[in-house]
Amino acid sequence: MAQWTSAVGAAQLARLLNSQQDRPAGPGTRRPPAYRALADGIRLLVLEGRVPVAARLPAERELALSLSVSRTTVAAAYEALRAEGFLESRRGAGSWTAVPAGNPLPARGLEPLPPEALGSMIDLGCAALPAPEPWLTRAVQGALEELPPYAHTHGDYPAGLPALRAMIAERYTARGIPTMPEQIMVTTGAMGAIDAICHLFGGRGERIAVESPSYANILQLMREAGARLVPVAMAEGLTGWDIDRWRQVLRDAAPRIAYVVADFHNPTGALAGEDQRRQLVEAARSAGTVLVADETMTELWLDEDVSMPRPVCAFDPAGSTVVTVGSASKAFWAGMRIGWVRGAPDVIRSLVAARAYADLGTPVLEQLAVNWLFSTGGWEQAVELRRGQARENRDALVAALRKELPSWEFEVPQGGLTLWVRAGGLSGSRLAEVGERVGVRVPSGPRFGVDGAFEGYVRLPFTVGGAVADEAAARLAAAARVVESGGSGAGESPRTFVA
Repeated sequence: MAQWTSAVGAAQLARLLNSQQDRPAGPGTRRPPAYRALADGIRLLVLEGRVPVAARLPAERELALSLSVSRTTVAAAYEALRAEGFLESRRGAGSWTAVPAGNPLPARGLEPLPPEALGSMIDLGCAALPAPEPWLTRAVQGALEELPPYAHTHGDYPAGLPALRAMIAERYTARGIPTMPEQIMVTTGAMGAIDAICHLFGGRGERIAVESPSYANILQLMREAGARLVPVAMAEGLTGWDIDRWRQVLRDAAPRIAYVVADFHNPTGALAGEDQRRQLVEAARSAGTVLVADETMTELWLDEDVSMPRPVCAFDPAGSTVVTVGSASKAFWAGMRIGWVRGAPDVIRSLVAARAYADLGTPVLEQLAVNWLFSTGGWEQAVELRRGQARENRDALVAALRKELPSWEFEVPQGGLTLWVRAGGLSGSRLAEVGERVGVRVPSGPRFGVDGAFEGYVRLPFTVGGAVADEAAARLAAAARVVESGGSGAGESPRTFVA
């Protein structure tokens, strides 16, 4: 990391450090020297993502005053962090957080599990459920009936089928967001949509502000596009965004794009409140930042008492700031690679024009299938089935984790598909590595952060339930015991498990 991209004030850092004092120490634990405790506290904040990587830390004198310690204590802590690779400094530029060299992001955990491994491995890597039948079959049959007229054309619709664009626009209008078909482009999944947006607005070297943590595959897409990611820590628990931090980053870093998941955030499950949405749109507009709102989880509320806020784009009536992304892949089925972008007409025209150099268009048959679901009411019935599956799986997984791993910490989200779990002080990367050896596949926390943050976390999706959830938790507990003992798990053999 060449230089800092955000800053943490002395008072803010002091509050974060003081919050760690609520964590009880283990029996017989010796109190470390003051400088060592301070260094460990800052290191933990970086690893947990509560202080972003590449965040400028306050000057030694400022932090000493806020913490009521000597400047010598702060200087010794900063020196210890530099020696361990968690801090970089440059004369005249100050000091900023980092992670040690040689700590690459884990490369496993989110890719689909090979079919031949399904008998022995429980896959908690991909947050995707089986198709909600019979609605997939019915949708494909309905699409085949509508296909003949399209078969007599060239089949290339860079903006999407007119019928589907009109249907998506109607659905936004029904949500209180007046929308014309000219404001919609159909894409190959949400990933295709965000890739197109990044190439249009965020050329190589441009800054993109992202939630910290954020969706791993999107972070990797942006890295490969050459973006400079600027992480913005989430608020505590499931309370959504820290608006003060967002204002500071938008003002100081001036990112070209900001990417957020307002509805049942991936991976934390947080639901941003309506006032947070309004304030973030206002801050992005003031900074000249394009706010990309990912709505792929918006229909996956699981509890009956959830009150869904208005969409982010509802606070941008002129359409000059917010670009919205939706998808059928999470709410319906990951194999249905249909996504869409809602934006101002000129933005959509630019995206469509640029598509000629990418994928030309989205498969016609799948577009017809989604249009059939939207137009017949099948979508609502399929999504209700999906909610029931996810709700049962969530409750089973939560119960199993609380039984097998009571020291692991998490809050139960009211929607979405994932639990964000603090793994009892263990390394998420080590748990992912050992987990595969004992027959459970999980993605480690650093996959969801920038430059190695969230080492103490794992993400667990609601993809298994019943006895399989019990077995998954038991295997995670076995992996945790291996990690705690300092072993490798090499002698463990995953047994075949049939639900």
